[in-house]
Amino acid sequence: MQLKTDTEKATTYWLEHAWLDTHVEPGVAVDVTGDRITAVRKEVETPPPGATVLRGLTLPGLANTHSHAFHRALRGTVQVGSGTFWTWREVMYSVADRLTPETYYALARAVYAEMALAGITTVGEFHYLHHAPGGAAYADPNAMGEALIQAAADAGIRITLLDTAYVASGLLTESRGEPPNRHQLRFSDGTAEAWAERASALKDREHARIGAAIHSVRAVPARQLGTVAEWASARQAPLHVHLSEQTAENEACLAVHGRTPTRLLADHGVLGPRTTGVHNTHLTDEDIALLGDSTTGTCMCPTTERDLADGIGPATRLQRAGSPLSLGSDSHAVIDILEEARAMELNERLRSHTRGHWTAAALLRAATADGHAALGWADAGAIETGALADFATVALDSVRTAGPVPRLAAEAAVFAATAADVRHTIVGGRHVVRDGSHALVPDVAGALAEAVAALRD
Repeated sequence: MQLKTDTEKATTYWLEHAWLDTHVEPGVAVDVTGDRITAVRKEVETPPPGATVLRGLTLPGLANTHSHAFHRALRGTVQVGSGTFWTWREVMYSVADRLTPETYYALARAVYAEMALAGITTVGEFHYLHHAPGGAAYADPNAMGEALIQAAADAGIRITLLDTAYVASGLLTESRGEPPNRHQLRFSDGTAEAWAERASALKDREHARIGAAIHSVRAVPARQLGTVAEWASARQAPLHVHLSEQTAENEACLAVHGRTPTRLLADHGVLGPRTTGVHNTHLTDEDIALLGDSTTGTCMCPTTERDLADGIGPATRLQRAGSPLSLGSDSHAVIDILEEARAMELNERLRSHTRGHWTAAALLRAATADGHAALGWADAGAIETGALADFATVALDSVRTAGPVPRLAAEAAVFAATAADVRHTIVGGRHVVRDGSHALVPDVAGALAEAVAALRD
C-alpha cells in the first residue's frame, strides 16, 4: 500500500490554527501535491473553495522515536502486583515466545493504527524479534521485520525499522558475551557479522526506512559493536541503542570493561550525530559530555521509564551539553506523545523543585522535527514548503483543551491535551484519521483486542 496518491493530485488544507515551529498562526492554507507541501500561505482568514478544513491546532506529524510493538500486549497484565524491570522482562518473554509473522503483523497493524489515532505519523520500531522459537530462521530470514513494515503501511504511517543486533544475554569478557537464554534465541543471529548479513537484505521503500540498533552493551560484545556501527555508517542510516537504562547494566560494564556503557560505545565508534541513545538514565558527568560533544541524540520514554521504575534521566543536562532530545512510547504503557512531552517536563520539576525547563515550543520540537531527524526523516516534522505533508490536528474545544486563548494553543496541547484529543492525522497528504476515526482500520480497539487475545495462553 502506498502512502501518497498515485496521481500527483493537488490538495489544499486550511488550518484553523497552525504550529509553525515558534508560534501559533491562525488561518493557514497549506498546498500539497503528492506527498509534499508545495506552499504555506498565512493570513487566510476563511477556507479557500474546495479546501479540506482542519479545525483545532494543527502540528507537524508526531514522531514516536522508540517502539517495541509487541509490548502493547503487556498493557494491564504487567500492572498486577509489584516487581522490577527484571521481573517485568520475564512476562515480556512469555509474549515474545508466542508471536509468529502472522500474529505479529496483526498486532503491529493495530498498534500502529492506535498510533495514527494519537497523531503519530512516523514510528521508530526497535526490532529484535527476528527468528522462530528456538532460534531457527524463517524461510524469509526477515519475515518478522517485513511483517512490521507491511503493518505500518496498512495502518497508514511511516516506519523506520531499527533492525537490532542482540547476540548475547549478558557481559562476560571483552570478546565474548554470555550465550542467549532460551527466550533470547529468537533475538540472536549468533554474531554481529551474521546480523549484518541478514539486515542487509532489508530495503528502504516509500513509507519505510531501514536503520540499525544495538540492543545494549550487555547484548552485543564489545568487539562486535564496531560491526554494527560500520554497517549503519556505510548506509548513512540511523543507529539506536538502549543506554544505561538500568544501574545493573552499568555495574556489569564497569566490572568487565572498567568503563561505563557510554565510554565503551564511544571507544568503539558508536556515538555520533546519526546515533540515538534510548533512556540515557544513569549517566556520569563524563557520559553526558561524551554524548553532547558527539551530538549523539537522546530519546526519553517517560511513561515507560516511570512504569518500570527505571528513574529520571538527566534530559536537561544532556540537551545543554548538545544532545538533541526526542520522545518514544517504548513499551506502550500508553501511546501518547503529548503525554511523553509533558512527562519529561513534569519529571524534571519533581526532581529539581523548579518549573519551566522546556517551553511548549521546545517540547513540540522534540515530539516532531527532532524525533523525525533521529529516525532518518529529516524532510518531515515541520509545516513548511518542501516538507512531507504529515500533520496532526488537536482539538481545542474538548473538556481538556477548551478555554485558553488561541495563541496559547501549543501550551494547551502539550500540558493538557491527550491522544484522545487528536482529531485528524494526515500522512503524505492522505487523510488517515478523520474526525477521530481511522480510515484504514475501522475498529482499532477491536483489532487490538483480537490481536492481544490471540497471544494468550
